[in-house]
Amino acid sequence: MLNENLLTLRKLHRFSQEFVADHVGVSRQAVAKWETGETSPDIYSCKALAELYNVTLDDLVNFSQKNAGLPVPPKGKHIFGMVTVGEKGQIVIPKKAREIFEIHAGDNLIILGDEDQGIAIIKSSEMIKLMQNIQSFLNDNHTNNE
Repeated sequence: MLNENLLTLRKLHRFSQEFVADHVGVSRQAVAKWETGETSPDIYSCKALAELYNVTLDDLVNFSQKNAGLPVPPKGKHIFGMVTVGEKGQIVIPKKAREIFEIHAGDNLIILGDEDQGIAIIKSSEMIKLMQNIQSFLNDNHTNNE
């Protein structure tokens, strides 16, 4: 997995092996060997590579492109897998997503939609905080403009 991820990420970012090697502090041949799976980078090089490609170290090493059908996601972006929509439109939010976003039974969620970009789900408590921040910002600007 690691060698496939390294090759895919380098090509997605349109970096040369020389550029990656310079960034990490190794030879171009070392990068080539990592990408073919002949050798593996040490932990310090993996950390530098994860930073270069803006991915988590865990995803760099463990993410399976074959299982997901997609390349390694950027930091803070997640691929939770597929869900099936039931007859009444219900979906089950994957466990990992519920854990990361602290969604619990009984929480209220708001569904937002953009016909070009898709659907977003946000906890109602977070939406209320966002609206309060906007209101506070507007009030501050109104006061400052008087």
